[in-house]
Amino acid sequence: MDSLTTQAYKTRPLKRNAAMSSTATHESPPVATLQGLTSKEVLAARENYGYNELAEREEPAWRRLLKRFWGPIPWMIEVAAILSASIGKWDDLAIILVLLFANVIIDFQQESKALSALRVLKSKLARVALVMRDGAWLQLPARELVPGDIIKAKIGDLIPADLDLVDGEFLQLDQSALTGESLPVTRTKGEEAYANAIVKMGEMTGRVKAIGTNTYFGKTVSLVARAEREQRSHFQKAVIKIGNFLISLAIALILVIIAVALYRGDPFFEILRFCLVLAIASIPVALSAVLSVTMAVGAMNLAKHQAIVSRLVAIEELAGVDILCSDKTGTLTQNLMALGTPEPFAKFSKLDVLKFAALASREENHDALETPIFAKLKEEKAYSEISDIHADRYHPFDPVSKRTEANIQFDGTSWVVTKGAAQVILSLCDSEEIPDDAFERVESLAKKGNRTLIVARRRPNETLFHPMGILPFFDPPREDSAETIKRAKALGLQVKMITGDNVAIGAEIATKLGIDHGIQRAEKLHESKKDKNSVLAAIESAGGFAEVMPEDKYLIVDTLQDADHIVAMTGDGVNDAPALRKADAGIAVSGATDAARAAADLVLMRSGLSVIIEAILQARMIFERMGSYAVFRIAETMRVILFMSLSIIVFNFYPVTAIMIVVLALLNDIPIMAIAYDNASVAPKPVRWDMREVMTVASVLGVAGVCSSFLLFFLLEQYQVPHGIMQAIIFLKLDVAGHSTIYVTRSRRRHFWHRPYPSWKLLIPALGTRVVGTLVACYGLFMPALGWGWVGLIYLYGTAWFVFNDYLKVWTYRLLDRRAARRDQVLKAA
Repeated sequence: MDSLTTQAYKTRPLKRNAAMSSTATHESPPVATLQGLTSKEVLAARENYGYNELAEREEPAWRRLLKRFWGPIPWMIEVAAILSASIGKWDDLAIILVLLFANVIIDFQQESKALSALRVLKSKLARVALVMRDGAWLQLPARELVPGDIIKAKIGDLIPADLDLVDGEFLQLDQSALTGESLPVTRTKGEEAYANAIVKMGEMTGRVKAIGTNTYFGKTVSLVARAEREQRSHFQKAVIKIGNFLISLAIALILVIIAVALYRGDPFFEILRFCLVLAIASIPVALSAVLSVTMAVGAMNLAKHQAIVSRLVAIEELAGVDILCSDKTGTLTQNLMALGTPEPFAKFSKLDVLKFAALASREENHDALETPIFAKLKEEKAYSEISDIHADRYHPFDPVSKRTEANIQFDGTSWVVTKGAAQVILSLCDSEEIPDDAFERVESLAKKGNRTLIVARRRPNETLFHPMGILPFFDPPREDSAETIKRAKALGLQVKMITGDNVAIGAEIATKLGIDHGIQRAEKLHESKKDKNSVLAAIESAGGFAEVMPEDKYLIVDTLQDADHIVAMTGDGVNDAPALRKADAGIAVSGATDAARAAADLVLMRSGLSVIIEAILQARMIFERMGSYAVFRIAETMRVILFMSLSIIVFNFYPVTAIMIVVLALLNDIPIMAIAYDNASVAPKPVRWDMREVMTVASVLGVAGVCSSFLLFFLLEQYQVPHGIMQAIIFLKLDVAGHSTIYVTRSRRRHFWHRPYPSWKLLIPALGTRVVGTLVACYGLFMPALGWGWVGLIYLYGTAWFVFNDYLKVWTYRLLDRRAARRDQVLKAA
């Protein structure tokens, strides 16, 4: 590439604070002449600084695998497996072990994907370097570099370490993957070059300033590792809380049952067998698996919208995202320079400026700022006027002259034409011909986010150029960006622009897209870094930040998370990897680097923000299904175990047999697996796990279920129904009520008759298992036969309670919502 792009504006020096400074963590390197270090000096330096590599501290795979069997959820499943084996329930044991290993394998795979982010980053390090040792140039492995080494960097090289440039004219570096700057940057003597930048032009000698983890790139890798250590999803926390609650409840009640039964003198082994079966039925071994399957089905749906999920729990996180930090280039904008309206000087026309700008360019170079010039000429039907003109002499752009120049023949006249940075070209022009407001116009365009070139020409026998006009360039917003941001706001999201570009460019794009509250310089974050509240206030009040570095992005995400925000971050470069990994939902946009994809939870295959909004809508539907299941599972467990326990403790009556408990558990769990395919509504605002709400609603439904069971029990006792028939009736009632609870919980805050209606994929297994349970009770499999008369009565009784429970659920949600609204008002007032 001709690299003319760097002449359009002066690249800002990269600003670094102590947190990322490559020299912040070690002493100054030994001083060396251009003769390089001696072998003795190298050994001494290596003793202090080690090798130029990123330390491998990865935990062995076998240890990471074994850890998956340790923790509240694995314990829950393992206890159920031991209990099943102890009473010879081998079929149950097989199912439980499948669930256990499924959870372990899914979790292990997710962690392995996360670790791959570090592997990809480490693989990007340079392999070899040309080093001056003992007065001679040697080709050595890059890992052997030490601070103080003298190395040579030339075109095509990958910079192997952070360097202080000490000799040579210039280096033009592509460090977009490191810093997010979309255009190449120029570095000269006395400036710094970062490890892993690519040399696009030039040759210089540099002294190694920092190696390994102390480099700018190494700090990025360290941030990714730190983010991975700190990461735990809201989903994982919710599952652990639910599991702990149900396990504690089951253990407490079982211990009470055993104590009471022993006091009464009941047969010990019979009591123990019954309690073990009850524990198996009450421990929600399928909880984690059902929620994981629900997210996996959601991931397949997202893939249809060209969003690939690499970490399942990110789906749940997306549903709760309230702040979306979006990269600018390529996400909000087209990442394609467009030519604005040319501003000609004096006697020249817009077409004159375009034609002579094209004559000072090379179309075949496909330069980012030259391509739109030729495209505009074709649009104006003027391309044919210059297409056959070839330069007698052409001087390409270089960072020293900051311009191009060509000798051409146009309309029978010889011209020398040039274009480049405003201050350079105008300094070569006749001052009397420069408009008085030329610099003001350039500055005005810059404030609007434009990068500018000035075009000028002269005759070969003239010394000074004649200025022709200004060409403004900008990266236009994507056509769907403004509408997508509007939709995001309607869904309750704050959109913040995070960009490595300068403030003027960021502010102009933000204004066009309707991003509120203005764009601030990233420096503002560090002015009050010691005061966390001030940093948080600065982040929350801004519409975004410009001139950001990787540690700035990480700081933004970390600070927002500490303030209980759920944050999504988009990115595409190595510099984005730490923030992508740290974010609750890291999103690698279309065309992202391997490192960004590996660190992200969601990889977009289509450009723009609209894919992200679609993913958020899908995630909220998935969350609705997960929330429905959580309430159902807790309510059902409480309903069964509380009724069973109180019946035994208070009335010395076993309402169902052990085999009935197993059949009930199977009939209830089979249809609930299909909830992953159910139709679900989309919440208008971000949603997250509210465990107080989940536990409250589930407890209300669970207690209501216990009341309905005891009312039936008292009625049966009143009419002196035989115990065997009574147990069969209660079995059928529990089966009917359990299936009804699915429809009560799936509609959450709405009544069961409101849309969206259940999908056929949920209805068919739910109706099928209900029919099976009904036939088992009616014709007496494992129990006395009831006949269709009792079946009809139980269905009427269950339907009445189903409607009552549905109204009770809605009333409970309304009460919780009113309390939450009052609490929010109090907090706002405070």
